[in-house]
Amino acid sequence: MKALVTGTAGFIGSHLTGALLDQGAQVIGIDCFTDYYPRAIKEANLDHNRRRDGFTLVEARIQDADLPALLKDVTHVFHLAAQAGVRKSWGRDFRTYTENNVEASQLLLEACVGLPLHRLVYASSSSVYGDNASIPMREDALPQPVSPYGVTKLAAEQLCYLYQVNHGVPATSVRYFTVYGPRQRPDMGFHRFIRAAIDGRPITLYGDGEQTRDFTFVKDAVAATMAAGERGVKGRAYNVGGGSRVSINHVLEIIGRVAGRRLDIRREPAQKGDMRDTFADTSLAKADLGFAPHVSLEEGIEAEYRWLSSTPALA
Repeated sequence: MKALVTGTAGFIGSHLTGALLDQGAQVIGIDCFTDYYPRAIKEANLDHNRRRDGFTLVEARIQDADLPALLKDVTHVFHLAAQAGVRKSWGRDFRTYTENNVEASQLLLEACVGLPLHRLVYASSSSVYGDNASIPMREDALPQPVSPYGVTKLAAEQLCYLYQVNHGVPATSVRYFTVYGPRQRPDMGFHRFIRAAIDGRPITLYGDGEQTRDFTFVKDAVAATMAAGERGVKGRAYNVGGGSRVSINHVLEIIGRVAGRRLDIRREPAQKGDMRDTFADTSLAKADLGFAPHVSLEEGIEAEYRWLSSTPALA
């Protein structure tokens, strides 16, 4: 395998890059180091892979890269590069999301037309569903995202589909449900909660805490992504979830047990664009990809707690 991984310095991208290298693949990683969170965090992510045999880093936006050169002899494309974050995607910042999530995806897909790729795997999101999909969420539900971020993730997913149908690009998508674990972005809930617990600071919780999520440990998300790269049905999207629907209040109880202290929780109003509930029906991913999550929520939280306990706060 010779793989192009976009967003190679990110949370999931760095884990995926390492897993591909572990299997003996050559990996070209591209990342433009957006300023959504400090570059030092992405540099630390890269340190796990940058000196390994078979890895090449290209620092560029997809829009500015020499895509024909990057894609030469590539067998697999894993497209994880995106502007992240629901809450920042409103107003003037929306342009950043359309550029990095939609425009960049279209240019990459266009560059893949006519190439002998085995698969292109696009990293989509549970944010495409919105609040009207039945629980558990199935891939055939009508997508109605409730955030601008979700709109751009759905748009790029649809671009993958139309390039598969019209140009034969062997694209498939994986819809991640709230991925967490070591190297998680500093703006994400588990990172914020655990860091505050370690430092003995108050935890800000938006909403009543009874909103639920299907939390997915990063190792399980990577396994599903790699399986999609081998066996994903072209033109199809797959839910990738952790296997249980858990409230944020329950998550905080687990973090308190792991930290061995009572948490100081400060409640704020719910934020616009935040979905109320998510829960993945992963039967399609199990049937086509052989995917099943293996890391329990408590095990995963303990792993992220250990990582953050040994990692200096860079943000």
